[in-house]
Amino acid sequence: MLKASLALVGGVTLAAAMTGCSGYGQTPAPSSSSGPGSATPSPAAPAAAVCNAQPAQFAVGQNSTSSVMESARARSGAQLARILRPGQMITKEFDAQRLNLEVDANGRIIAVRCG
Repeated sequence: MLKASLALVGGVTLAAAMTGCSGYGQTPAPSSSSGPGSATPSPAAPAAAVCNAQPAQFAVGQNSTSSVMESARARSGAQLARILRPGQMITKEFDAQRLNLEVDANGRIIAVRCG
């Protein structure tokens, strides 16, 4: 009984720790809400943005500043953008609403892709 309880507590702790890090390095799209009562999207707004990396290719060769990252995110139509550094552990799930900016050791963008 004690072993089962410890395993359950350990599993819950691990899940909580992983959830806390899930947003690290990601930049969400700016909110276009105009007030507290505007949490629902307008009928004309798309249900979900789908990333298209082609318009964001301008960023290859540039330094990974927040303004370059945001401009690439906006041009791609993605909801989120993240910087992928050499050797960094990353999640492998595909997210059609996320732009990935892969950088070298100096912070220069070497690849732009969705996922």
